[in-house]
Amino acid sequence: MSRLSPPSRPAAVRSAPDDAPAARPFRVSGRLHRPLALTVADLRERWPQRHAPVVFDCATNGPQQHTFDGPLLRDVLVAAGPAFDARRRKDRSRFLVAVTGGDGHHAVLSWAEIDADFGDAPILLAAALDGRPLDTAGSQLVVPSDRCGARYISAITGIWVGTCPVPGER
Repeated sequence: MSRLSPPSRPAAVRSAPDDAPAARPFRVSGRLHRPLALTVADLRERWPQRHAPVVFDCATNGPQQHTFDGPLLRDVLVAAGPAFDARRRKDRSRFLVAVTGGDGHHAVLSWAEIDADFGDAPILLAAALDGRPLDTAGSQLVVPSDRCGARYISAITGIWVGTCPVPGER
């Protein structure tokens, strides 16, 4: 189980060395009014940062204990302007979020998981891991409530927001 600290403005976080290659921006796309291209530095500078100490079980490396810092996924996606009627809960609950990592792994979340009126899960887009900036490694999806690390997506390359077809309709 993890605890998530309240939001704070970005603190002085060490940036990547000048000679380190910067991670490529990742795209936030789909049914959005304002698609985004973001870097880890953008995540650190544009949104309040949360601190999450987590413990999860990794299938390849066993139990892991880390701290992550970064903005809430919800805050970043709201800035991209999801194309739903925010006043209508059922409209919001139809949306999905798919996150893809540099190693090809991906995870799908429902908008309802992160929405304050539903699950209100404090899912992060990490900008730092154990106090070290992720500028060169790329952002990581962090799901503090998960016991296993399968939805911890490393080196995010894209986030898609949209709806899936209604079963039986094509």
